[in-house]
Amino acid sequence: MARKDELGRRGEQVAADHLEACGYRILDRNWRCPQGELDLVADDDGTLVFVEVKTRSGVGFGDPAEAVTPSKLARIGRLAGAWCAEHRPRSRRMRVDVVGIVLPSEGDMRLQHLRGVS
Repeated sequence: MARKDELGRRGEQVAADHLEACGYRILDRNWRCPQGELDLVADDDGTLVFVEVKTRSGVGFGDPAEAVTPSKLARIGRLAGAWCAEHRPRSRRMRVDVVGIVLPSEGDMRLQHLRGVS
């Protein structure tokens, strides 16, 4: 597995652990369809949450959450619609969260959880 892919998988696990510690229930991981992939889908007390995880080894190219652009958010919205069409969730409340993680080879990890990104 490429180093970048391994970093991304580690970051997604850190994000899932963080969300579960916050009381979220993980419903799906790395859900794929022809249009793309959702990193995490979770339930937060009855709200369906589509979570984009961005992991970096440093901030040389900016903060991880900055990589979630308006076009990326629009794509997540389309993927969320496809996920809902397939899974028929009961909840009508939905939102997008972004979890940005910095996992340096040395030093402390940093996690930023942005709720309700639009």
